[in-house]
Amino acid sequence: MAAPAKKNNYFAIWISVAVVAALVLVGALVVWMNNTAAAPGAAPEGPGIDSSTGAIAVGSGPDEVDVWFDFYCPHCQDFEDVYGPTLDELVTSGDITLNLHPVALSGLNAASGTDFSERSASALYCVATQDTDAAFAFTQTLLTADVTGAGWTDDELIALAADSGVTGIDECVTQRTYVDFVDAQAREIPASPQGGQGTPTLVINGEYISLTGDVNADIVNRLS
Repeated sequence: MAAPAKKNNYFAIWISVAVVAALVLVGALVVWMNNTAAAPGAAPEGPGIDSSTGAIAVGSGPDEVDVWFDFYCPHCQDFEDVYGPTLDELVTSGDITLNLHPVALSGLNAASGTDFSERSASALYCVATQDTDAAFAFTQTLLTADVTGAGWTDDELIALAADSGVTGIDECVTQRTYVDFVDAQAREIPASPQGGQGTPTLVINGEYISLTGDVNADIVNRLS
């Protein structure tokens, strides 16, 4: 009677090993899927682009001004109306380096039922890989445009890029080359003192600025 018992013990051991191996495999698969879902996708590359932070640098002034925005965000359009002219002047005068951070807010896209945030931010990076000054012009125009419904078409974005000074990016725009990157960058928006994240977000020389609508108090008086 001892031999059958020994055989059963070996059988139980092999079953246990197989179960453990299956659990390890499932765990590895879950980790791989999570990493894949969180992957930032292709990072834009070019002079004036920080591929790790997503910043598109415009100008070369001593003070660093960073702005995070979503092209479909109405508050970002308000921000451009109030602060945009001053930022443009400060870039032109050589007082600041303006770092543009286009992002696509998942909640905003879901609420609007459109992918315009993703497509437009990706298109901006297509422009920026060729010319950051053109990217600035592209940004200024689109943030002051009347964007409603499904937003601008790919052809309209390509035309705006051409008007801004960059051509030959049709495939980059239509293939949504940087969509995964702009989605991932939305998770990197600096948190406010209250802990929230959103757009527009303004940071000057590393300091988070709570917007008041007063351009001098929020920007000009904070420069060195």
